[in-house]
Amino acid sequence: MLDLGPKLTRRSALLGLTSAFMLGRSSLALAGGVTQQRFVVVILRGALDGMSAVQPYGDPAFAALRGPLALPQPGAAGGVLDLGGYFGLHPSLANLHAMYAAGEALPVHAVAGHYRSRSHFEAQDYLESGADQRLMSGWLNRAVGAMQAAPGHELALSVGLSAPLMLRGPAPVEAWAPDHFAQPEADLYARLISISQQDPVIGPALAEGVRQRGLSGTAMGAGAPDPKHDHDFQALAAAAGRLLAAPAGPRVAVLEIGGWDTHAAQVRRLATQLKQLDEGLGALRTSLGDAWRHTMVVAVTEFGRTARVNGTQGTDHGTAGAAFVLGGAVAGGRVLADWPGLGAGRLFEDRDLAPTLDVRALLKGALADHLGLSPTSLAGVFPGSGSVTPVCGLT
Repeated sequence: MLDLGPKLTRRSALLGLTSAFMLGRSSLALAGGVTQQRFVVVILRGALDGMSAVQPYGDPAFAALRGPLALPQPGAAGGVLDLGGYFGLHPSLANLHAMYAAGEALPVHAVAGHYRSRSHFEAQDYLESGADQRLMSGWLNRAVGAMQAAPGHELALSVGLSAPLMLRGPAPVEAWAPDHFAQPEADLYARLISISQQDPVIGPALAEGVRQRGLSGTAMGAGAPDPKHDHDFQALAAAAGRLLAAPAGPRVAVLEIGGWDTHAAQVRRLATQLKQLDEGLGALRTSLGDAWRHTMVVAVTEFGRTARVNGTQGTDHGTAGAAFVLGGAVAGGRVLADWPGLGAGRLFEDRDLAPTLDVRALLKGALADHLGLSPTSLAGVFPGSGSVTPVCGLT
């Protein structure tokens, strides 16, 4: 378990600043402000298969389309957890289902970014910048800039080797890292690229990741789940909750969990990944305590996955998928979906779940409903999104 006390500098504590940590494929960054509302974004790096996390078992075309990826219906052994008669949560998401039953969780389906890239790096950059073009700043940094800060306070502190793009930008961000987070020698990256350059998949991906994202690209987690890091996200989520719960603590957090790129053996791998996510969300709720009632959490991924299973019992890069909105401040207990259907002629490019909701509409609604950002502020947070109407009624 993380020991938060001695890791924060005295100056950080006096300023009411925040912190971030990185463990394995998970990381945490936080920002401060004077509002009592807490806002948490969870980035699911690697592209979550939304139709496995939130299974549309009521769609007549679902079972045949998904084949071995289709889980039993509610009530059967190993079946999905019912969400009202049409959708069901993966059985690994027991905590999330309990929040749904308590009216604190809102699964969102057929949601996608405004982009149509199937590249992890490009899609993550677009998701985090929140714009129609790639920017050097993130939408959450711009949102923090629109929030009122306590006099004399820096608005954000990132602890670790780098802040996620979502939290980078003009709003002040102070960086800090423990000694054991020392930057690796520069030639290490060159050696890694050198030994991988002949690999047609790993070589270009590694080079592009080092060039564009530095070490944060490792959070994408394209490989198989690593048991050594099974509890990293849970530990970071619990740490985030304790910091957010403090009266003078941060009010905005970004958590990252990778490993969602399930090209092979998806049934087994996704069950492990979803359990880690679920345990982390449960730990976040518990550690927030009474502050949970002032909290909204939004979990998003860069894109969905293909509707059909591939030859290695997995799925490939797709388009629309699922997101989650949860917290004590959320009007949950329902599924938000303009469901496009899975029958003949319904799939996007005859391979993906068709998008019916722009993720920026969801994020705009969250910032407006929960943090009170005005239409003018939202236009600055998400430039070029004038035609995207915020989702109403999230709180």
